[in-house]
Amino acid sequence: MLRKVMLLAAALAMVLAYALPAFAQNEHFVRASGSLNNNGSLTVSFKEAGLGTNQLINYTLTADATATYVCVNRGGANPSAQNKTTVSGPVSASGTFNSGKNGQVTASLTVSPPPSDISCPPGQSLELASVSYTNVVLTDTTNNISISLGDFSSGCLLPNVRGAC
Repeated sequence: MLRKVMLLAAALAMVLAYALPAFAQNEHFVRASGSLNNNGSLTVSFKEAGLGTNQLINYTLTADATATYVCVNRGGANPSAQNKTTVSGPVSASGTFNSGKNGQVTASLTVSPPPSDISCPPGQSLELASVSYTNVVLTDTTNNISISLGDFSSGCLLPNVRGAC
């Protein structure tokens, strides 16, 4: 009798040993990269795996952003230093995505530059001259996993506007 109980216990232990890894999750970012868009926004595309089947996963993209705005006249120039301002502040974007049947999320989030705090005189238009994003971090807030993407800078977005950069 004792032998049957031990044999049954050993068989049960083997089944559990093989079954547990199937339930284990190993959340991790497979890749994440960022790119600046023509309008000065930053898009981070990513893939995360090991999430489990059909899970809703929350993500947050954060960064410190600095943007320089100028007023541009009809002649294609930034006429005075008073019509130029630099604004800084934190920016963020969030999204929720389903991991699907393969336990993976492939998606992207986009942050925009902080808004300008100036208004242009009549006949001039407000334009973004440059933007930079530092401390860019993507976080899976559901599983508390983050990946740092570094810094991104546009350089001069208005090379043909005199006095803009």
